[in-house]
Amino acid sequence: MTQMAIPNLDIGKVYDSRYDDSDFHIERLNSLALFFGRNMPTHYHDRYYQLHIILEGTTHVLLDEAHYLKTGTTLFFTPPTVPHSFVTDDDANGYVITASQPLVWRLLDIEIGRNDVASTALQPFCTQLSNPSKLVSLLEMLLAEQDSSEFMCDVAKQSLLQLTLIEVIRHANTQPVTTQFRSADVALFNRFNQMIEVNYRQHLTLPEYAEELSLTTARLNDICRKISGLSSKRLVAERVMQEARRLLLLTPMPVSQVAYELGYQDPAYFARFFKKQIGETASDFRQNQKRDSN
Repeated sequence: MTQMAIPNLDIGKVYDSRYDDSDFHIERLNSLALFFGRNMPTHYHDRYYQLHIILEGTTHVLLDEAHYLKTGTTLFFTPPTVPHSFVTDDDANGYVITASQPLVWRLLDIEIGRNDVASTALQPFCTQLSNPSKLVSLLEMLLAEQDSSEFMCDVAKQSLLQLTLIEVIRHANTQPVTTQFRSADVALFNRFNQMIEVNYRQHLTLPEYAEELSLTTARLNDICRKISGLSSKRLVAERVMQEARRLLLLTPMPVSQVAYELGYQDPAYFARFFKKQIGETASDFRQNQKRDSN
């Protein structure tokens, strides 16, 4: 079987081109979830650190082979090239910061080869925050400055990012890993997600996925539930919905054309699938999101 590579996700290219020339950006979790869904399959960010703060609900996080299951305000930090995936509750709010490696090193005064406390702290970790008010205040100020054109706003943004990074490092490794999964199970979970990425438009059945992975459907489902909290069927459906939301919000395609783009021969079948997943029709979803953004 051909080994599929873990994808490098460039948010500036797949989500918002405004970020292409930016050293860092901050986004609300809800905005990203509209495009990427609540299940983010395993991926990495070349040359970029990423910080997630999930404010409520249950969060499953996989950082390399370490699995965390947290309830409440969850902070997880991902260095460049570290594979990670996560699942949040449907109504969870939060923040996501993506910052270039050179910028992070400069703000924390890290030099390559120097034994610096900050550099050793910049390792992947996930922890639960009992009092996130200070960090949330910094993130809200950072969001405001990102949309600002006031005097020295760039300096203010970098200063706020520096304070945020310092606060994050103070929380590093404050709680142990919840579960260390068998590396074979993690590898199978990642391969399943990579297979979904390649084949979701072909609508392979779960037995077909399982056979390709040399698993039973029950074993595949068990691995998915343990690592992500979601069934194998739900993971496939989430990837289809991710692309459906993006096409509905970013293109003027009629709903029927969106269905064909996603590999459905019968647009009516896609319409039923979409409504079952989120409780409203594709047309209503598009209209409601346009109204909310105005």
